[in-house]
Amino acid sequence: MLYLDLVTILSAGLLIGTEACVSLFINPILWSLDERTQVKGVRMFAARLGKAMPFWYAASLILLVFEAVVRRHEAAVLLLVAAAMLWTFVILATILFLVPINNRLIREAETLPFADMKRQHTRWDLLHRLRVLTLIVSMVCFLVAIQA
Repeated sequence: MLYLDLVTILSAGLLIGTEACVSLFINPILWSLDERTQVKGVRMFAARLGKAMPFWYAASLILLVFEAVVRRHEAAVLLLVAAAMLWTFVILATILFLVPINNRLIREAETLPFADMKRQHTRWDLLHRLRVLTLIVSMVCFLVAIQA
């Protein structure tokens, strides 16, 4: 189980770190750029991360579910189930709320009035921060469970 734990920690932990980096560092830097550069940067990051993240999210969820199955007879299995359920909730919320905004920014960021693009990006960032917080709670549940 040690190797499974390590792979799960690395996959979920690095994903959460990447997502936190977007809100804590990348977006504030983008917002400090001139309008044209900001629009271009938003489109580039949205396109790049929009391609890679779905696979990473799915892989991390599969690892969390596998952890729960492997540890189904342990006392902390409920924490593992909670971690997987939170991760599932994040994926569903991402598909329903963040992906449409992300796709709109990729397609229309250069044609939207700057204020509209900025409003969409700000909304995405707020929802993204809630997503990161939920992922952190999921990770804490997982880490507590494997230490129990």
